[in-house]
Amino acid sequence: MFKNIIAPIQAWLLSQGRCVGCGRPLSKGKRGKAKGGKIKVVCQCGRIYIYDPKKKTYRRALFEEV
Repeated sequence: MFKNIIAPIQAWLLSQGRCVGCGRPLSKGKRGKAKGGKIKVVCQCGRIYIYDPKKKTYRRALFEEV
């Protein structure tokens, strides 16, 4: 039940380029290289995201990508 409430809010935050945990802009996070020409972004709160420069979108990193 909670996932049905939280998932749309998290999707909206990611579409705005913000962290789903703290709401900070992901553009201010630490950046590093990831596989496939993508960029690994670590927020100040510790959450890890993958940025796709071709699509210009963020998503949460999978366990294999950490």
